[in-house]
Amino acid sequence: MEHLPVMFAEALQHLAIKEDGIYLDCTFGRGGHSQGILNLLGSNGQLIAFDRDLDAVNSEYAKDLLADTRFKLIHSCFSQIESELENLGLIGKVDGILMDLGVSSPQLDNPERGFSFLRDGPLDMRMDESTGLSAEQWLASVDEKDLVKVLFEYGEEKFARRIAKAIVERRIETPITTTKQLASLIEDVIPMREKHKHPATRTFQAIRIEVNKELDELKLVLERSARVLSPGGRLVAISFHSLEDRIVKRFIRDESGAKYNPGKFPVKEVDIAKGILKKIGKAIKAGDLEVRQNSRARSAVMRVAERV
Repeated sequence: MEHLPVMFAEALQHLAIKEDGIYLDCTFGRGGHSQGILNLLGSNGQLIAFDRDLDAVNSEYAKDLLADTRFKLIHSCFSQIESELENLGLIGKVDGILMDLGVSSPQLDNPERGFSFLRDGPLDMRMDESTGLSAEQWLASVDEKDLVKVLFEYGEEKFARRIAKAIVERRIETPITTTKQLASLIEDVIPMREKHKHPATRTFQAIRIEVNKELDELKLVLERSARVLSPGGRLVAISFHSLEDRIVKRFIRDESGAKYNPGKFPVKEVDIAKGILKKIGKAIKAGDLEVRQNSRARSAVMRVAERV
């Protein structure tokens, strides 16, 4: 296999794959995880993958795997897993769900997609180019205060106000249409640079998250994943920045253990609502060897939960 996704072996291990099980790969990408899952399934196993990116759905990786009758690929946001599985009669029958979050390598590598500040291309950033506003369109119309909020909350950018002001002033003079234009503008206005990090990193992340509603989608898919899993089914999520990881961590925490309504005292056993998940182990990070071989693995965090 040419492409191994981040934490490939760990993901397959923690899915605890059964030969005749039903599994979901919520982010198909180049198909690395999907191929790995299929390799461990028997003839009665089943894998359903999702991707909102038509380039991924129509790729050669997808065509190769679709020759396998055990495999199905759906062009959809992963937040739609519940409705898609309801149509297939698989609610409560899924043995494992894998989420490899964030932007994929093919998206970053293609300048035409507009995700990378290192390559010049149109300022798009949509994971699904068939719908929604591009980054260029969003930046052309967003209110300055809203832009500051997005940069600060989604990019954790401490120079959010300075960058937002510069963008609004620049767009009055000339439209911001390319990744190079935006990255150069940010380089010009940021007074301090983080070591080993491009000045545009946080702004590009923030805009991408907003354009694709990534955190909203993540909250929805987590909530729905718990409902489609069978008892004993595993949820494995790999995050690449603190915003994603915080959402996954809180979800697993909130859905694990006992929960109760503090408005009723004394609390009785009958009043306690049991969580529908249990946390499996601690957060897992990529090993030193993988980090040396793939810099993207440095920020990866895997969390695992099981349906009770």
